[in-house]
Amino acid sequence: MTLARLSIAAAATALLVLLVIGLLQLAGSSTTTAASKLSLAQMRTRLSGSPAPLAALHEQAAEVLPGGLAAVHARLAALRGRPVVINKWASWCGPCRSEFAAFQAVSVNQGRSVAFIGIDSADASRADALAFLRAFPVSYPSYYDQSGRAGIAITDSSFTPVTVFYDRRGAQYIHQGPYLSAAALERDVRRYALEG
Repeated sequence: MTLARLSIAAAATALLVLLVIGLLQLAGSSTTTAASKLSLAQMRTRLSGSPAPLAALHEQAAEVLPGGLAAVHARLAALRGRPVVINKWASWCGPCRSEFAAFQAVSVNQGRSVAFIGIDSADASRADALAFLRAFPVSYPSYYDQSGRAGIAITDSSFTPVTVFYDRRGAQYIHQGPYLSAAALERDVRRYALEG
């Protein structure tokens, strides 16, 4: 293959990547407006009666907690033996914003048996994350990770969004990229957290 053909192929690939990113961001801008279908009070009502470790998460719904990686590890230790889903996100991340409707729905549907935790990774300020969560609440807390180090340590990735699933035995599955539907997220919660 000639150099000119290689250059054309590389340019076409770059254009395709940019198109996919643009479509994901476009999906994110339309999807986020539907994310807050339930209020925090409605979520807590639907999740009332959850086992104590999960109820503690629901009491901290849509909060951005301090403590970084040490706090995430302490929370995981307290949840040992339970299925856990950790979502690494940031308020500035279009694909992250696009999946919040799915996380809101699935965390309420599965929140009596699965622990959900967020890691707000590499947001410039905690206030940005809190403002986003006021508009698009979820039924679980997130840990503030301004440096991004906790998110990388937990997800083994510098990208966002990333979702990590742990089954009852602690086996881990990592999903890179956004969940654009609640059905896709629910399927993976069942497959990697509940059935493992």
